[in-house]
Amino acid sequence: MAISYVSLRERPSRRLPQLLLGLALYGFSLSVLVRAALGVNPWSVLYEGLERRTPLSFGMISAVLGVLVLLLWIPLKQRPTFGTVANIVVLAVSSDLGLLVVPEHLGLPVRVGLLVAGVVLNGLAVAVYVGARLGPGPRDGLMTGTAALTGLSLRRVRTLIELAVLAAGWLLGGTVGVGTVFYAVAVGSVTQFFLPRFAYRGPRGELRVSARADRRQCPPQGDGVQCVEPVCVPHVSGRGGQRSCAVRRRARDR
Repeated sequence: MAISYVSLRERPSRRLPQLLLGLALYGFSLSVLVRAALGVNPWSVLYEGLERRTPLSFGMISAVLGVLVLLLWIPLKQRPTFGTVANIVVLAVSSDLGLLVVPEHLGLPVRVGLLVAGVVLNGLAVAVYVGARLGPGPRDGLMTGTAALTGLSLRRVRTLIELAVLAAGWLLGGTVGVGTVFYAVAVGSVTQFFLPRFAYRGPRGELRVSARADRRQCPPQGDGVQCVEPVCVPHVSGRGGQRSCAVRRRARDR
């Protein structure tokens, strides 16, 4: 799903709290997955590995890497937004606070529960902060910028980046396990389920879709590529069945 950026000047009292809440939930969900100790997402594997080899906390490493990734935006001609900066700061703070709240060395049944809850919360958090439409985080911008520069699909670019990050984190001692696979398989579906319910639709209820992003996700060549198309679905605000534009993925076979 590719949703266009909307300026912070448009209904900030509605969208800014949503952005900050989503980012806080995302950071907390990372700490829940870490405490589950059954495997985390690729970037968290890297954070864990660096945490074991440096005096920095998990959240601080997240912030430092976020800034370093932002430097890679320069040759990619990406421009940070308020949401980009907030992503770095809020994730760092909320993930460290979560690690202080959620205890370590729990029994296996509890850890399995934390894994499932962490993945669901993570997918929900992504839908909330992305739905505010205030700009991508550093890692998302790296993905979209690289895709635009190389002409590769977002799916391929994301896969390559996350495999490289995962390998680096594993070599540094980060936790890779069944949770890593479960996260990769499940979080996209969770996010897709929640995103239409949290996406900001503008003053007239429209959900603008970035045509440029669509082209990156639907390259001229390729089979079974996941594309995005605007469709009308029931409005989720419950106002008498009103319909508005949302986005649904479809497979395009050539």
